[in-house]
Amino acid sequence: MENPRPEKVATISEIAGKLSAVSTVFVSEYRGLTVGNLATLRRALRDAGGEHKVYKNTLARLAAEQTGNEALVDMLVGPSALTFVNGDAAAVAKVLREFAKTNSLLVIKGGAISGAALSSKDVEALADLPPREVLLAQLAGAMQAPLVKTAGLLQALPRNMAYGLKALVDQQAAA
Repeated sequence: MENPRPEKVATISEIAGKLSAVSTVFVSEYRGLTVGNLATLRRALRDAGGEHKVYKNTLARLAAEQTGNEALVDMLVGPSALTFVNGDAAAVAKVLREFAKTNSLLVIKGGAISGAALSSKDVEALADLPPREVLLAQLAGAMQAPLVKTAGLLQALPRNMAYGLKALVDQQAAA
C-alpha cells in the first residue's frame, strides 16, 4: 500500500489505538455466522468486558505491526474478527469458547497477551481459569492461612505459660 486512502489510515489508527489500549486480544474466524449470531456474540462479549470487531485483514495486520503485536499477523487470514479485552481475559475467553461450543462456525484462532502469542489451545486453557474474583479470593486465603497459624501459636505461648505456672502453684500448695 503506497498511499492508502484517508479512511483506511483512520481505520488503521483505530485498530492500533484499540490494540495499544488493551493487554489482551483474541482472533477468531466467523465464516458463515449470521448477523443475528454475531449480534448475540457481541452482546455476550460486551457483558464480559470484550469488544468484538471485524476489520479488513490487511488493515489489521498493518495496525498489529505498528503496535508491536506481530503475533497476530499470521492469524489474520480469512474472515477474521478481533476481540479486544477490556476486563477479565479469562471471562472473555470463556464467552468465546461457550459460543464456539454451541455454534461450530466460530473458530478461535488464538490471540495475544501483552504482545505474546496465544494459540487456540492457550485460549482454551485461559477459558478454564476461574474468574478473577475467585483467583483473588484463593490468593487471599493462601496468604491468610500462615498468618492465622502464627497467631494461634503466639496465643498459645502465654496460655501454656499460664497453665504451667498454675500447675506449679498448685503443686507448691499441695506440698
